[in-house]
Amino acid sequence: MGDRVVRVSNPERLYYPALGKTKLDVLHYYLAVGEGIVRALYERPCMLHRYPTGTDGEKIYQKRLPKGAPPWLETVEVRFPSGRTADELCVTELASVAWAVQMSTVEFHPWHSRRGDTERPDELRIDLDPQPGTGYPEARVVAATVREVLDELGAVGWPKTSGNRGMHVYVRIRPEHGFTVVRRAALALAREIERRIPELVTTAWWKEERGAQVFVDYNQNARDRTIRSAYSLRGEPAARVSTPLTWDEVPYADPEDFTIDTVPARFAELGDVHAGIDDTPWSIEPLLEWADRDERDRGLGDAPYPPNFPKMEGEPMRVQPSRARKPATD
Repeated sequence: MGDRVVRVSNPERLYYPALGKTKLDVLHYYLAVGEGIVRALYERPCMLHRYPTGTDGEKIYQKRLPKGAPPWLETVEVRFPSGRTADELCVTELASVAWAVQMSTVEFHPWHSRRGDTERPDELRIDLDPQPGTGYPEARVVAATVREVLDELGAVGWPKTSGNRGMHVYVRIRPEHGFTVVRRAALALAREIERRIPELVTTAWWKEERGAQVFVDYNQNARDRTIRSAYSLRGEPAARVSTPLTWDEVPYADPEDFTIDTVPARFAELGDVHAGIDDTPWSIEPLLEWADRDERDRGLGDAPYPPNFPKMEGEPMRVQPSRARKPATD
């Protein structure tokens, strides 16, 4: 870690009791995938998921850098939908990751913009979220259609496991638009995927309308929404990892195979299979044309935002459909 010294207190504290994995084991994991985790987090505002007593204890969502942090840590001020601000960690070197682990961080959740311009994302995120009755096998089927659509658009997708039942596909984009516009593009992409495999995909925001389908969560592209980064551990008993894949691996990869024990060896053998991700920036203009088409020709406007957002311009009524319906009267 260069000339940085990060002292680790309580190194033998159990973080994954079922596996006997300690705080020091978590640190050794992140050092083993150092190039990959730094690339995934580089200069992005980052929320830390901390587990001071291990992953079977309380989880703390750390947005603001705590007082007493080393002066060499890099930060950036970000603004939330509430209007409040915070100075969040921006990883620029492996020592920053080690410091976060010392502070009991297990999971890293970065923004999809960077500190050079936090208001303009450079990453479009396609979050494939299997609903009850579906799982990872359905998510990877949907991922094949995602790749098909991206290929038609001339965009490069970078798939990874979520570390659970879902999948994520990242697309590097040119930082030319704000969050609202990028989210609009993501919604247009999600709707196109839904049109191609409607029996398996839904873009319905309300859970009561989704059924046993894979939800394409366009709202992961809204301001300050974060997803577990590539190479981030999960704070759950099996210590699975959100693991980058090649497209050739997607049809057969099993997320249960990627853990704190197995990913370091994979990384040593293959390196970071997403090493070229920053070399593939793409313009979202074709997706914005699709969004215009959806509104003009299909009458499809905006979709609901998450509940912590203020009411957005053009957003439909933010209420569950079952509650919005009124019983018929004679």
